[in-house]
Amino acid sequence: MHTSSSTPRLTWAQIKRDQSTTALTAAFIAILAGYGGPLAIVIQAAQAGQLNEAQTTSMLWALCFTFGFAGFVLSYVTKAPIITAWSTPGAAFLISALPNTPYPEAIAGFVVAGAIIFLIGISGAFDSVMHRIPKTIAAALLAGILFRFGINTFMTLSTDTTLMLLMLTTYIIGKRLFARYAILAVLFVGCVYVFGIQGHAVPHVPLHVAPPLWTTPEFTFKALFNIGLPLALITLTGQQMTGIAVLRASGFSAAQAPAKPLISLTAFLSLISAPFGNFGINLAAITAAICTEKECHPDPSKRYIAGLWCGVFSMMLGTCAGVLVLFFLGLPKVLITILAGLALLGAILNSISNATSTQHSPSEREAALITFMTCASGVTLFELGSAFWGIVFGCIAHVILTYTKKS
Repeated sequence: MHTSSSTPRLTWAQIKRDQSTTALTAAFIAILAGYGGPLAIVIQAAQAGQLNEAQTTSMLWALCFTFGFAGFVLSYVTKAPIITAWSTPGAAFLISALPNTPYPEAIAGFVVAGAIIFLIGISGAFDSVMHRIPKTIAAALLAGILFRFGINTFMTLSTDTTLMLLMLTTYIIGKRLFARYAILAVLFVGCVYVFGIQGHAVPHVPLHVAPPLWTTPEFTFKALFNIGLPLALITLTGQQMTGIAVLRASGFSAAQAPAKPLISLTAFLSLISAPFGNFGINLAAITAAICTEKECHPDPSKRYIAGLWCGVFSMMLGTCAGVLVLFFLGLPKVLITILAGLALLGAILNSISNATSTQHSPSEREAALITFMTCASGVTLFELGSAFWGIVFGCIAHVILTYTKKS
């Protein structure tokens, strides 16, 4: 394991000595990978909720600036590469949830989700809570939400055949030859086709600072059960838990990078910035792996530099969030749909695999299937969405099936 929590406070002189080209490069690659497909998912969620340009810009500002700030502070304090991000599964969930929820109520749901995660984090009960949530149910919840999203992506084959085939082929080749850059290659090829061949006008995007926009939350039962609870569960199990796992797998111990402050700070920043559109920031997983392994720096004690750079880059991008929003809003919607769907293929595969793994009993897998089918159906009952009912039915089935098997 690496250094403990007794590590002396960093000084500016030490940070300058520890700088390296490899750490800077790793941070740059992590930012590119983190903003390629995931940004398209956020934009599509905003479009699904019919958010205007100002609301979308404020959402992206709140997400980028807060997770950049969190990553910088946590990397500085722990001297570990703490990479943060927005909740990509949470954004995918919002694509189906926002069309049925007024934006002020959705904001209330963001507040509730942030508060739930913050209370779990500050109490130190993160590991205990994660142990009590059936892993199959959590995985099936995410799989069901993303599955319907993935199906809609591949339906573009019938309407935009050439574009979909080009982007899908690029994705497959990219995953084989340069996995980290596959989604960026997909975005590049898609843009070349729609702007160079189809002749769409390239969006004119003037450089400007993003203004945050306050939206007063409207707390309702619908906001709590349709947005708040599912979003909290998705972020905890799909992001925070995997983010901690990446750190531990890379050798950064609980003594150096304890879960409590990591979970608490990201959740607190999500909570206080929720009225500006922040639906949740958390520990990163895939992009974190770029900065926590030896390719970043052969000396683990100097990899924190990548975390500092990621934080700086994200805060800069957050300040200019309006530029990113205008560019992506200027792209054809079908391009955003395909890009976001391909970016989520890995998450869909992992979720389905985790929910149906043979390491779980047939009873657990059957309960997970009920959760998956309910979420994938998109059903609404008593004004409560499929994510809520997927959790309810799945947990009830899990209790009954596993209890009868054990008795």
